[in-house]
Order: sequence, then structure tokens, then C-alpha cells
Amino acid sequence: MAEITASMVKELRDKTDAPMMECKKALAEAGGDMAKAEEILRVKLGNKATKAASRIAAEGVVAISIGAAGTTGAIVEVNSETDFVAKNDDFIRFAKDLAELVIGKSPADVAALAALPMGDGTVESTRTALIGRIGENIALRRFARLQAKGTLASYVHGGSKIGVLVDITGGTPELGRDVAMHIAASKPKALDASGVPADLLDTERRIAVEKAREAGKPEAMLDKIAEGTVQKYLKEVTLLGQVFVKAEDGKQTIEQLLKARGASVNAFVLYVVGEGIEKKQSDFAAEVAAAAATRA
Repeated sequence: MAEITASMVKELRDKTDAPMMECKKALAEAGGDMAKAEEILRVKLGNKATKAASRIAAEGVVAISIGAAGTTGAIVEVNSETDFVAKNDDFIRFAKDLAELVIGKSPADVAALAALPMGDGTVESTRTALIGRIGENIALRRFARLQAKGTLASYVHGGSKIGVLVDITGGTPELGRDVAMHIAASKPKALDASGVPADLLDTERRIAVEKAREAGKPEAMLDKIAEGTVQKYLKEVTLLGQVFVKAEDGKQTIEQLLKARGASVNAFVLYVVGEGIEKKQSDFAAEVAAAAATRA
């Protein structure tokens, strides 16, 4: 059997972008023949994508694209299994291409986005091929397309882990970016009270009432206490009610900031990578030990 060297594995990996162990296996199967090994990997790509599709993809990136006029924009979340893959140039480029597609084609949902033409095939076939090359599951999780009433501002933070798209009327580009940065930092649930789900407010009221009862407050005061708690909660979770993170006095709210600058926010979208996805917890040392035991 031909000796499979590290340099051979690296050369095949550079050619195919396939995982290192898969390159080594293909070279062994091909008896060291580089061309044949490359063919073997190309044949296996589809199967690899199928196997990877069952694994949890909770890492990834948020990509944002804004049209030339500044009034149409898109934000997309694409997930991978590991942060390492989220830094892969092909993965990042795929996410950015998706955001541009959303602007141009305005798909109705993720399924419609997956069916759009991309390269020599579709978004879905491109995703599958990328899975094959990288060796990890890749998922198109969600996207939003904004047609602004004003102009769009954006902000991406933490290695593209948090992305914000804001529709703002008036003010300056710097103000738009400041508001987008604030949203990334403070993560409001809605623009104002009208956007906060009623069930969240009901929960806050119930908790406030129970706490007040436990503290021995009179029954006649419970509704007033609950309402005060809800109003405090709304200031914490609504963009307009939050204190601006860069406020010099530590008191100026976003609503006050916008009013002072003659501006208003019409809408915003905030994506945090992996938010709401249950990540698999693993013990790396245990996995290595298990793998060693299997080979023994």
C-alpha cells in the first residue's frame, strides 16, 4: 500500500476543500493516486451532505445587504455546526450571496429562497455541495427583507454573530449606525409597546401580583403595582423606551435621542446567531477517548 503523507492529504484538501480525514481515506482507497482520490471525494459529496443534514447547526453568521439606493435591504442567518466553519470564506460568501438574492428576488420564505437559481444550479444544490466540501451541516434558517420608508442603516457585531437592519427617517448616517449598534447591544423585543406580545405582558403582571402578595401588600394595591411593573418592563424591552447605550448622562432614551435629532425609527430586524436553537453539549475529551477506544 502506498504511503499517505501529510503533504498529500493537504494537497487533496486544498483541491477539494473536503475534511482532512476524508481526504486521507480517499487517498488510501485510491492507493495514493491524487486524481483518483479526487474523483472518489466528488462521488461521496452527496452522501456526506445527507449524513450531515441530521446534525444540529447552531453556529453560523448573519449577513446583511443593502441596495444601492439605501432603501431596500436584506438580513439572513445561515447556520453551521461549528464556529470554525462559520469563518470559512466560502461559507461567508454563500451567506452574502443569499442576502443579495433576497433583495433582488424577494422570496416568500426559506423554501422559496432555496429554490432560486444560484451558480450552475439552485441555492439548495449550492448548499448541498458546500456541505460536501466542508463536511458539516449548513442550514438556511431565516431571512427578512425591508423596504424602507426612510433609509436603511445596519450593524454587524462579534464576527457576524449579531446583525441589525434599521429603517430610519431623518437624522444622519451616523445616527442610523448608532441606533443599530444600540439594538445589537440592548436587544429590544419591539419598537414600542404595541409590538410587545400580550402574553409577555400578562406574564409580567402575574409575577408582579404574586410578588406583591408575598410581600404582604394590600389587595387593593395589586393592580397598581402590577401596572407599574409592566411599564418598567416596557422601558427595558422596547427600543424607544430604552436608555441609549452611548447617552452621556445615562438617562437619554432612544425616543428622546431621535426627537432631538429630528428622526424616527420605522422598523428594525435583529438576528442573533443560534438564538432559540438548542445546542448539543459535548465533552471533547470524552469524544477523543471514545474514538481512541474504537480504533483499539
